[in-house]
Amino acid sequence: MSTLDVAGTRTRLRTAGPQDSAEAVVFVHGNPGSADDFGRFVDAVGALGLRAVAFDLPDFGETVAPAGFEHTVGGYASFVDAVLETLAIERVHLVVHDFGGPIGLAWSAGRPDRLASVTLIDTGVLPGYRWHALARIWRTPVLGELFQYTATRPAFRMIVNRSEPRGLPREFLDGMYDHYDRRTRRAVLKLYRATGDPGAGGRELAALLAPRDLPALVIWGEHDAYLAAEYAERQRDVFPSADVHVLPASGHWPYADAPETVERLLVAHLQKAAALSPA
Repeated sequence: MSTLDVAGTRTRLRTAGPQDSAEAVVFVHGNPGSADDFGRFVDAVGALGLRAVAFDLPDFGETVAPAGFEHTVGGYASFVDAVLETLAIERVHLVVHDFGGPIGLAWSAGRPDRLASVTLIDTGVLPGYRWHALARIWRTPVLGELFQYTATRPAFRMIVNRSEPRGLPREFLDGMYDHYDRRTRRAVLKLYRATGDPGAGGRELAALLAPRDLPALVIWGEHDAYLAAEYAERQRDVFPSADVHVLPASGHWPYADAPETVERLLVAHLQKAAALSPA
């Protein structure tokens, strides 16, 4: 783990593989994740001889948002762009989870020619999506603040694990909670309240990217309580030839409850996508 000065702040950075490559696998975490979510996968990608990068988004993990930062999908997409510019990454194999999906896809909408492939883990285009119960709480003034204030470690473990069929590893849960401080809790409220229709923009994205039929891998937990697994197949609206896998015993965090399966699928996908990418 290292750090990177970018866009007025310092973010934690996990890297592997050839650091001078202009093509990289870029991991974008969701809520309430961090670069720590992808440690084993960054290493696995590096072992393929590919450059891999994961970093904390502002006010997540250990990265403090700079003054005036906009906790919006667009604000975070601009931060992703700044990181890539600073690291001189020109072609991106995007790997996203949860809210990292809207953020990463918003970045790709502004830089479509730089997107080489995509891996969507329980996220993506969400036509007709309605906010899940926790999101509705976070989006409600006062109620959201009260909920965040009462999120003790035991309560956090219970709420996160209650819909996970396998149960998430204690180390993973405690790592998420360790980073779930007041700063991150405020950022979550701002982000959810600034995001209107989570399904908006799907048609525009499809018109932009579907004709390119980019290499795409979709991994979804069948028992995801926040983003229903029926959306897995819908990702072909934007990525027509997507390789879709719904994991029958997983929930919202399949990379945590089925890491070997996710790593196997991701490595195979990236080997093919990198081979198709122009030199």
